[in-house]
Amino acid sequence: MKRTLFHWPLDPGSREVRLALGEKRLSFSAFALQMPSDTEKLIKLNPSGRPPVLQEGDTSCLRTICESRAILEYLEETNTTNALMPNGPIKRAEVRRLMSWFSDKFQSEVLGLLLYERVEKPVLGLGTPDAANMRHGKQYLRWHLKVLEDLIAERNWLAGDDLTLADISAGAALSCLDYFGDVPFEEFSLVKSWYVRLKSRPSFRPILQDNFPGFAAAAHYTDLDF
Repeated sequence: MKRTLFHWPLDPGSREVRLALGEKRLSFSAFALQMPSDTEKLIKLNPSGRPPVLQEGDTSCLRTICESRAILEYLEETNTTNALMPNGPIKRAEVRRLMSWFSDKFQSEVLGLLLYERVEKPVLGLGTPDAANMRHGKQYLRWHLKVLEDLIAERNWLAGDDLTLADISAGAALSCLDYFGDVPFEEFSLVKSWYVRLKSRPSFRPILQDNFPGFAAAAHYTDLDF
């Protein structure tokens, strides 16, 4: 089956889906959107104007699925091999809780400050980064990393014994910040060990090859053992 993922390289939701497709070993073509020049194209695919968008099938039957959470659920429901959701309602609830943590709380308190100031403002021509917002984002980031450190101290992966969509969501979010070297991994050894394991998986390789025009990656970004 032909699959095309329309994504924005430094969008956490886009990275979630790329990682999930990789973990499920599903082949796909990646179309990297150029923003803001591809805004009109994206809106035609998804009226909300938000990436990612997955298209499957051919001209006779083309399915379009929009928004990262909907795509992740679709992939779980239509491709049962290499499941990224555990068995049992309690374990699944924990995965969903952590996914919501990163899509809502982490997004508003960390990514919404750091990525907006570092990337979106320059790309959209809205001025230079605001130092106060950057400082607040980094303070919140340390608090979130402490929460992850406590979880990992008791678990093999974030939500339990096995890798799940919780790890995918967390890894996608942190990798966007790690592109700029913004994650103080040296202060959180357990988070670093967890991230190294995730970063070393084959599904992560395309993420490490991202090169965002106008924004150089941190020197350690591609290192599997940094």
